[in-house]
Amino acid sequence: MEAVTHFVNDTVEFYKWGLTISDKRVGSWPMMSSPLPTLAISCLYLLFLWAGPRYMQDRQPYILRKTLIVYNFSMVVLNFYIAKELLIASRRAGYSYLCQPVSYSDDENEVRIASALWWYYISKGVEFLDTVFFILRKKFTQVSFLHVYHHCTMFILWWIGMKWVPGGQSFFGATINSSIHVLMYGYYGLAALGPHMQKYLWWKKYLTIIQIIQFHVTIGHAGYSLYTGCQFPAWMQWALIGYAVTFIILFANFYYHAYRRKPSSQKGVKSAANGTSMVTNGHSKVEQVEQVEENGKRQKKGRAKRE
Repeated sequence: MEAVTHFVNDTVEFYKWGLTISDKRVGSWPMMSSPLPTLAISCLYLLFLWAGPRYMQDRQPYILRKTLIVYNFSMVVLNFYIAKELLIASRRAGYSYLCQPVSYSDDENEVRIASALWWYYISKGVEFLDTVFFILRKKFTQVSFLHVYHHCTMFILWWIGMKWVPGGQSFFGATINSSIHVLMYGYYGLAALGPHMQKYLWWKKYLTIIQIIQFHVTIGHAGYSLYTGCQFPAWMQWALIGYAVTFIILFANFYYHAYRRKPSSQKGVKSAANGTSMVTNGHSKVEQVEQVEENGKRQKKGRAKRE
């Protein structure tokens, strides 16, 4: 018990010390004064992961077609705004794409970049709705380890990023990822419009490939910064490299099973909407319309709930 007490005290002291070197500009921004709101939302997300499937177990799935259309295209707009703001402000601030230290000044462009990164952090919390919609639609197979791992960690890690490095090279990965999310949610939005759009959605596999390339670029970029001694926190670069490696492994595993491995049977498999076959918020998932088996027996056919 004494060891636990010492660990807790040391953690608290380390956090207090960390606050002394955090970015004072963002301290008063919504959600940024304390990690508790972010942690609380993440815990509620994990609680829903446990309670949601149990709530839906004996209920018919919701369709949520209109909700999905509005949600997906809203995410397209949000991610486009983030990418646009980061690109314009970084160009005006004269940012280097190879090495850019963090500037904690009140320069208009620096604050604009920090603001765009704050919206990027918020978007990771909004993306929890991906999972909520999967569960309400009883697409339980889509809520994989990759899905949960990505959603939970991104929201928390970007709170840390916003608290200590809301600028500099942080803009690089956020710009790439938000740009990819414009394509990804655009795909989901088109898929949610209905089956007549399926003939235009042949490019879903390439979204996964683009995301895998993204992680390799991220590792290369961080590695180059470390090699050249760029004045950007080394701990952040190493953490980013380790994090990207986990995604390369998980995405490669998904890609192999989704597109390379020959399935034993494809009978009855059709493409679905919202998150149909592909990436869900940064994570890739193939969504298929199939007869779902629960507890060893098939669900009874019935009308699905509507909005």
